[in-house]
Amino acid sequence: MGSRQQHPANAALSVLLLPWLAHGHISPFLELGKRLSRRGFRVYLCSTPANLTSVRHQLNDGGDDTPYAMVEPVELHLPSLPGLPPHLHTTKHLPPQPHLMQALKHAFDLAAPTFSNILEALRPGVVVYDFLQPWAPAAAARLGIPAVLFLPYGAAVASFFSHLAAKPAEEFPFPSMRFDERELAPLRRLIFNDSADGKKVERCTELSSGFVLVKTSREIEAKYVDYLNFLKGKEHVPVGCLVRKLPCHLEEQEDDPQWRRFSAWLDDKPNSSVVFVSFGTEYFMSAEQMVDIARGLELSGVSFIWVVRFPHGEALRLEDALPCGFLERIAGRGMVVEGWAPQRAILAHAAVGGLATHCGWSSVMEALRWGVPMVALPMHLDQPLNAKVVVELGVGVEVRRGGGGVGREGTYVTGEALARVVREVVAGEEGEGVRRKAKEMKHVLCRKEGTEVDVVAAKLAELCRVADGGSVEENVGYGGDEKKRVYRTDVDDKVPLPATET
Repeated sequence: MGSRQQHPANAALSVLLLPWLAHGHISPFLELGKRLSRRGFRVYLCSTPANLTSVRHQLNDGGDDTPYAMVEPVELHLPSLPGLPPHLHTTKHLPPQPHLMQALKHAFDLAAPTFSNILEALRPGVVVYDFLQPWAPAAAARLGIPAVLFLPYGAAVASFFSHLAAKPAEEFPFPSMRFDERELAPLRRLIFNDSADGKKVERCTELSSGFVLVKTSREIEAKYVDYLNFLKGKEHVPVGCLVRKLPCHLEEQEDDPQWRRFSAWLDDKPNSSVVFVSFGTEYFMSAEQMVDIARGLELSGVSFIWVVRFPHGEALRLEDALPCGFLERIAGRGMVVEGWAPQRAILAHAAVGGLATHCGWSSVMEALRWGVPMVALPMHLDQPLNAKVVVELGVGVEVRRGGGGVGREGTYVTGEALARVVREVVAGEEGEGVRRKAKEMKHVLCRKEGTEVDVVAAKLAELCRVADGGSVEENVGYGGDEKKRVYRTDVDDKVPLPATET
């Protein structure tokens, strides 16, 4: 490391977080930051103004039952590129065009000198960075600041892709994670079609100071964590599920009109009778896919809330995207909402008995945290691997593919197949084991909650201490009493909860 200059007063036990520009990455970085703040760290979240605007209301929280957490925003300004104005310096509203994603990655890389200036000004005790920016730990090293890679996805995904890159001719050693050639083709393309990204990920791992953080728990993915340690020759430390907390004082939120819309509808439904249907904030279905999902939900006979999203700026009415007469036929039994719904609060409601999901890792973690069984319908990227984890844990059922319908790259799900699995998971006798296992897993994760972040906080504090010549005081607080909860602790005790954005 380079020579280290003097920290500002009381700044040695501090961390600067630099996530990739996707909401699915910023959210777990922010949640990790809050937990570190409760353990004595001063926390900075560095991202573009477009991203910070969307999470600014989440930066500070706490109350009588939860120690206050404060995360300080730090703006990272990307250079202007043709077709990429500042409001598109985020993946959240980026039009689904490959050249724009490449332009955003390029602009992020070009911001390396700006990031170096930020480090020079703030002098954090440690940097925690994401998987696509090896220039971040390099900049930190020049100032004598340790830097740690944080993977905001699961260990099964990380170990599978690491194995695929390092041992392409060898079969992955865990049978539960096997794919046929048709399914394996798009996963291989993720590794080999963009070698530049692959090299960045590898370099980010190499530059991480002693260990790598990963968003998982050993209760979920112990064997994949161990295999990742073996493949990389570096310790991978689980940080836990990092599910954002729900407000403690629920009665104060009852006048929230956004939540009241959902809670009033759910309150009229029997316990564990509703399936919540959501496919993430950045996946947009084709017209044909919309029709197949609608058909499956209608045929299932199960009550549902379905969140539908269209690309930013696309002028399309909800009624025009759904089958003719669909909204009238499902009136009372189904609710279709456009854009956004308070997913965590809905999953915590007593009426919800299933989540139909694309298997984005954050959604999987939320379902596990609230004991909600899953209907797995992975679409692309790492989601097929996450779906395998869900099935392996026994907390969900993947919809079988084949024939014509919605699905991932050459494989399809029919409305009939979706209806069958929804009925099984939410109410069928054959789904009883899945529902029981989801409840058990929730209790396991609740007991573990907080202890994994304690380990992470101690390891980061030690990095700060060593880099600072051993001068950092032992002021990492382990408690924040994250095991203490005033919201539901048993699936059978679910209560309506207020809306908070995911």
